[in-house]
Amino acid sequence: MPPPSTPRGSAYLTALTLEIEKKLQRALASVSQRRNLLQELFADIALEVDDRAKDMIFGEEDAISVADDRYGCPICFYNVLADYFVRMPQNGNSFLDLIVQLWSQPFASNIFPLLFHKWMFEVQLDNLEVLLRYSSALVQGVTNIFWIDIQTNSRRFLSLFHYLLDEVALDSERLKKIPPQAQRDLFLLLSRFIFFYNSADKLERFVKQFPDFPNSLFVGGAADIFVIELSDQLQKLKVEPVLLHYLYQIKVLQGLELRTTTSTRLKTCLYSFTSPGGPMYPTRAVRHAAWGALDFLFPVGRYPRHMISLFFRLLYPWYWPSSCWNFVISCIHALLYSLLGLILSGWKRLRKPNNHRL
Repeated sequence: MPPPSTPRGSAYLTALTLEIEKKLQRALASVSQRRNLLQELFADIALEVDDRAKDMIFGEEDAISVADDRYGCPICFYNVLADYFVRMPQNGNSFLDLIVQLWSQPFASNIFPLLFHKWMFEVQLDNLEVLLRYSSALVQGVTNIFWIDIQTNSRRFLSLFHYLLDEVALDSERLKKIPPQAQRDLFLLLSRFIFFYNSADKLERFVKQFPDFPNSLFVGGAADIFVIELSDQLQKLKVEPVLLHYLYQIKVLQGLELRTTTSTRLKTCLYSFTSPGGPMYPTRAVRHAAWGALDFLFPVGRYPRHMISLFFRLLYPWYWPSSCWNFVISCIHALLYSLLGLILSGWKRLRKPNNHRL
């Protein structure tokens, strides 16, 4: 993102950081209002930058368009502030002191990665203990932030994800700036959200960059660890559009070399979404998407699986009416689409001019 191109832009950012610092000080001073103040501050930082603020920060129209196009998503205040603290690292010290004192508050742990996720990898930190603490806070805070996106089915923090994936995980030089344990935690975090943020096309490069895990002898290689994290993530998803998105994206795993135990784990996870009722209580759309993913990734045994599933469905008569109704509706839709296709093809043939030879 380009830096502010005018003195007015620099002054605007300085004033903005002073307001944020004042709100952090108020939160530290008022125990009763602390949670509300931090929640308001988090919401303000996550807001999209409006046109008036963009004009004040960047000035030139070309600079604004470059900033907008960098990640293919709107600029939020946390994007601008994260770049500001990289350019002016000395101005972040007072913020860090306040945030550390508010560390136990939920929204304080979310504010830290928004403001300092670039600072962590661009500014040199010599104190190993402080670096380890900040790295752990970064991973925990980013996890909370990404779950907010999942719960709302939005991509408000897409640029944050892209920075951690493209600029950190796939860049060995930046990745080495955090301790090995933090590197492993970061890769586990990105594994859980890479499908949600539509980055499945980078999966091959991402898996190749995986750091060494001490338990790899027991759980398998990078691909196995990725699939284990993904399977666990699927079990936690409760938002139907998000779960459907994962089930459609998961087909890119075809051809991945996995251990038998990992493959069985993924198969079991997908199979749990194919039956109505507990423990997952999937909707009909989720069940169909899970069957599609399961049959695509594991074609061997496809028909026996469906037969076994049908047999168990017959053991629950209260599901028969809805199943029969859905089957009838599906047949009617298929018939209507077939008739419509025949009518359209016949109409095209009638309108096509006949060329007779003389």
